[in-house]
Amino acid sequence: MGRGKYYGWWRRAGEGLEAAFYQENWAARIAYALKLQGGLHIDRRDFYLPLPIGFHCKLAFISDLHAGPLTDVRLLEQAFAAIAAFAPDVILFGGDFVSLHARHMRHLLNPLAMLDSATPKFAVMGNHDLWLDDVHIVDCLQEAGVQVLVNQNMLLPAPFEMISVCGLDEPGVGMPDADQTFAGAGEVRLLLMHSPLGLRHVAGHDFQVAFCGHTHGGQIATPNGKPLVLPPGSGERCYARGLFALPHGRQLLTSQGIGMSDLPIRLFAPSEVHLCHLYSARM
Repeated sequence: MGRGKYYGWWRRAGEGLEAAFYQENWAARIAYALKLQGGLHIDRRDFYLPLPIGFHCKLAFISDLHAGPLTDVRLLEQAFAAIAAFAPDVILFGGDFVSLHARHMRHLLNPLAMLDSATPKFAVMGNHDLWLDDVHIVDCLQEAGVQVLVNQNMLLPAPFEMISVCGLDEPGVGMPDADQTFAGAGEVRLLLMHSPLGLRHVAGHDFQVAFCGHTHGGQIATPNGKPLVLPPGSGERCYARGLFALPHGRQLLTSQGIGMSDLPIRLFAPSEVHLCHLYSARM
């Protein structure tokens, strides 16, 4: 077990049954073959930030990989291949790398190896990560060149050193500390957090764009994309998927993520990777 809160015996028992039932990834393979894993949607966004004229940075964001028996590894490989082809200047990971057991990090080793080792990579932990062996997950990520942020911020390397990536600990089951997360950060701040619930913790703090996941867009939604059920800890339902304007010129991007939990299917909530361009603000 990891350091995540609210991982009671009933949840451990339920996930134990899931792991036994879905072992050998049979359900994920069948669902993928039947095209029930949602396919992959590439979401492209342009953000205009208070940066020097002529600034341009390519950023990729991916969340909720859920490596394990419910997510076919071919879907993970498609997502990482899309990021690699984009050749981003920085990559952000929104957490929930695995489901049911930390050993499933092994399924991410080859996809992570598709990425340029020189590209700065930052991550936060998700609730599923913190309920499992989060130390092992962090070790695997660090070996792959991914810096895990826990209530801390890091400046991007030159020529993008005007931007700080601020990583908030998991809002629902971790120990989020917004003051510590933003302490000493530069004027241009990208907030990385696992769930929209994090907005409740960062009120009063300045940032330009927040990136989060967790919701899966419901994973199963109506044909118009309205989520039927959101996982606990999602925060306001209105932030379940997409890009939102927040007060004081801030923005929130909520990803539907890649993988699946509880069921190996997605309906009307496809997996998505976000490929973003950061530009200097229009004058």
